[in-house]
Amino acid sequence: MPGRFDIDTGSTGIVTGLHYAATRKMSQPTTLILAHGAGAPQLIPFMQQFARGMATRGVDTVAFNFAYMEQGRRAPDPKTRLEATYRTAIEATRAVVTSAATRLVIGGKSMGGRIASQVAASEGAAIDADGLIFLGYPLHPLGRPERRRDAHLPSIAAPMLFVQGSRDPFGTRDELRPVVDACQNARLHVVEGGDHSLKVRGKGAPLPEQVYGSVQDVMAQWIAAL
Repeated sequence: MPGRFDIDTGSTGIVTGLHYAATRKMSQPTTLILAHGAGAPQLIPFMQQFARGMATRGVDTVAFNFAYMEQGRRAPDPKTRLEATYRTAIEATRAVVTSAATRLVIGGKSMGGRIASQVAASEGAAIDADGLIFLGYPLHPLGRPERRRDAHLPSIAAPMLFVQGSRDPFGTRDELRPVVDACQNARLHVVEGGDHSLKVRGKGAPLPEQVYGSVQDVMAQWIAAL
């Protein structure tokens, strides 16, 4: 079972952090923070499978709820509040989980990853992240490809790993590849046939657990090479 700790966001109250302790340690210890997407909290199967999967691969992993989700509201908090909550989650993770010798990788699913990238772009060296991982980066809103969310990405100096389904309606492979190429140090890993949650459908398609396990292997290898 993950260890629970409180993240005090100040005016928006306390949100829940969960620490999935690594079952073995990497040669260079790493803590990964994963934030949930806009529509579901940290305890959905997707988030739990990735948190537990990375822990079994030697990466201490932390997940947390944004304030609106912790409080049972459907509409996401404003951008500034989401970013402030992520910053506080980083501070709490450093206090509870990490040490000075531990690398820090931040990211998340969909909106959670986007907010991590905005924090990294605005804070720069202040958060001292060694890398970022995006599980289904929401390049644009559904059906609105002209409303891009990539202007800040090239300013991020830390290495970035984009994991994207080839059928993701929030950003296809062809839409995302030039964005990745424009960044300072970024890699794109495509899940063939995958949707926004990296699920592959159709006759003979692999189970989500198989797809997620393969992605987690890629994530662990990428982290180890940082």
